[in-house]
Amino acid sequence: MEKNLQNEQALEKFTRLVKDVNICMFITNNHGDAETHTRPMATVDVEGDGTLWFYTDLRSIKVDEVSRDHNVHLVYAHPGKDSYLDVWAKASVVTDRQKIKEKWTPMVKVYFARGAEDPNLALLKVSPQDCYYWDNETGKMVYFLKAAASVVTGKRLADGAEGKLNL
Repeated sequence: MEKNLQNEQALEKFTRLVKDVNICMFITNNHGDAETHTRPMATVDVEGDGTLWFYTDLRSIKVDEVSRDHNVHLVYAHPGKDSYLDVWAKASVVTDRQKIKEKWTPMVKVYFARGAEDPNLALLKVSPQDCYYWDNETGKMVYFLKAAASVVTGKRLADGAEGKLNL
């Protein structure tokens, strides 16, 4: 069933899906040609307005790509929960040490052993522009039972939701 969501409802759904999945495929363009680069990245934070934050190394190719072309595409998928989120966004590189410290978590130390003071550590700030979601809101077991009942009764009982999120 299509359920386009607006404002607070959209932000709540967006935030829940991002936090549930956390890891996305982060896609950047290779300097405007047809080739793209895709890599898994962990979301560091999602703010109340939908802004997403990721840590990165200033020497990575994605920093160069985001600096040349701010358009990025993020795909979050949690097949176990039948939850998916497709995000088209604008990204920018943030080197502000205060912001880096503010977003710091101990898990990042796995990748940046020198901590928040690492001179190669930066943040990617991602501002969503267009978002679309698919979500089995009842959970997999309830969905399975409803699907089975639908087959027996001939009535559509199994229902997921999908739609555009207007943040």
